[in-house]
Amino acid sequence: MSKELKIPIMADLAAEGKEPEILFWVGCAGSFDARAQKVTLAFTKILNAAGVDFAILGNEESCTGDPARRAGNEFVFQMTALQNIETLKMYNVKKIVTACPHCFNTLKNEYPALGGNYEVVHHTSMLQSLLDDGKIAIEGGGFKGKKITYHDSCYLGRANNIYEAPRSVLNMLDTELVEMKRCKTNGLCCGAGGAQMFKEDEPGDKRINMERTEEAIETGASIVAVNCPFCLTMMQDGMKAKDKQDDVMVLDLAELIVNNMK
Repeated sequence: MSKELKIPIMADLAAEGKEPEILFWVGCAGSFDARAQKVTLAFTKILNAAGVDFAILGNEESCTGDPARRAGNEFVFQMTALQNIETLKMYNVKKIVTACPHCFNTLKNEYPALGGNYEVVHHTSMLQSLLDDGKIAIEGGGFKGKKITYHDSCYLGRANNIYEAPRSVLNMLDTELVEMKRCKTNGLCCGAGGAQMFKEDEPGDKRINMERTEEAIETGASIVAVNCPFCLTMMQDGMKAKDKQDDVMVLDLAELIVNNMK
């Protein structure tokens, strides 16, 4: 970990009698997947640059239980969720930010039924507010004149109706935003949702991520912007399968910003 990167741990702050304003919920992908870890680091750098008072749970963070519930194992979901709620209660957590729409949706919409009530923000919304408030500033020079397309993840878009925050962030870069044929409320899943990420393909003649990759390539964009670690994996796999990995970059919004911060 680079020395200038400050990632406080909740337990360490609690030992000093401190309570950070925001808990950054890293999520399983952001913690363990090598590609998603880059997004975690990019977002952390942005939080540091903006002077946000945050911390992570570190080893005390568990899966939210989303894949278990989607796969039909309600027992495991509730066990996991209740354990997390106890941990969050111990640290008096009130506000959570996460870079994973699956974690976002579960913490925001499904934990309240089990007694976990928090203000939950997705990192795209936080990036927009940090830019709007002048806490961070970007210059889009690195991507000047490039075409960029944006993939709406299911759990941020259709499930939670967040379409404008990510687009407003992209519009601050010096790029041309081109939409795929299916976007916003009519967006297409990357193929990983509903715990599909963790199981074998079902019978059919085409993988969903190939269909979505083709739509992205059709726009002529050289960058596909995403907001979800699962979408990131599926779109990158699609580009590799199409032998387009050198022509089309798949990047999370946090990576686009961190590479263009003043």
